[in-house]
Amino acid sequence: MYNFVFFNKVISEISMYAVVRTGGKQYRVSAGEKLRIEKLPAAVGSELVFDEVLLVGDGQALSVGTPVVKGASVKAKIVAHGLREKVMIFKLRRRKNSKRLRGHRQAYTEIEVTGIAQA
Repeated sequence: MYNFVFFNKVISEISMYAVVRTGGKQYRVSAGEKLRIEKLPAAVGSELVFDEVLLVGDGQALSVGTPVVKGASVKAKIVAHGLREKVMIFKLRRRKNSKRLRGHRQAYTEIEVTGIAQA
């Protein structure tokens, strides 16, 4: 029914990845990947090191931390800062002639992962 040899080949070709916690969220990252995280107080072009690595995977090998993997770190470079798209909040109290419209744009930091180190 399924060609399991094909699935094993795909799993072994997956590059190293890690799960990192920052800004109260968890992100699955791999080297060379760009992603937007919660805003960090650092300048564009500066280097970051994330020490809260929850999981590191490399093909078939998997290291799960309790709660973090000792000695593992993820290095990244800040590419840009910005604001996400606007979210509109509309509240209406019916029959009271009361309406409120507000907008919110969440600040973010765009990073590029440069490397994953595992102890």
